[in-house]
Amino acid sequence: MTSTDATPAPRDTPPAGESPSHDDSASVEARLGRYREKRDFELTAEPAGGTTAPHAERPFFCVQKHAASRLHYDVRLEVQGVLKSWAVPKGPSPDPAEKRLAVMVEDHPLEYGDFEGAIPEGEYGGGTVLLWDVGWWEPDLARRKQARPARHDAPPTGAATPVGSAAAGGATPDPEADLAAGELKFILHGEKLHGSWTLVQMKGRGDKNWLMIKHRDDDARPGLELTQDSPLSVSSGRSIEEIAEDASSGAG
Repeated sequence: MTSTDATPAPRDTPPAGESPSHDDSASVEARLGRYREKRDFELTAEPAGGTTAPHAERPFFCVQKHAASRLHYDVRLEVQGVLKSWAVPKGPSPDPAEKRLAVMVEDHPLEYGDFEGAIPEGEYGGGTVLLWDVGWWEPDLARRKQARPARHDAPPTGAATPVGSAAAGGATPDPEADLAAGELKFILHGEKLHGSWTLVQMKGRGDKNWLMIKHRDDDARPGLELTQDSPLSVSSGRSIEEIAEDASSGAG
């Protein structure tokens, strides 16, 4: 594994005199509209969000194990002041041969990256949430395509991803533009997930259906089922069953 520090930058409100611009705040508010419409914050402990300043140098990421109507893992990357989010039914895999379906869902607030607990039954996403991984991410400049990528199906099994020069294109990374084009290559610095990954939109399957794939690098682990080998919360050390039990007993 890489030795890069996996601790994300602190996620607190801006210091006095240092707040997001009005335009930035308005943009975040607009992006969180669908998230807020789906939830009653008088009933759920989930955060309404919108008060945390973005991280300029180390964008945040997290993965939350979510036992809702169906168990899945929510992968979230900080982009433009919100958490772009995908529901991954089988969870991310460090095996490059595994191409995991990732369904894009509504943007979540940055504050959601701290959330662990129970969402009341009957509320949107009702069930138990476990903070499975946390850290920061960056664009993979060495693998990032300099031209607008075409939307495509997953690469053939066993095919290695060519690594180009980070200086070849010299373009400033724009994750939002890459996502709009249908492919984002990125590096994770987490407690469980490390190295280079890609999210690629599936051809002919609509805007929401993507694949999450581990690149072949030093952090790849062929054959490892990490979600089974490392099931506990990075925040509390609890299992998802323990979180559910604590919530039902009022212990948190």
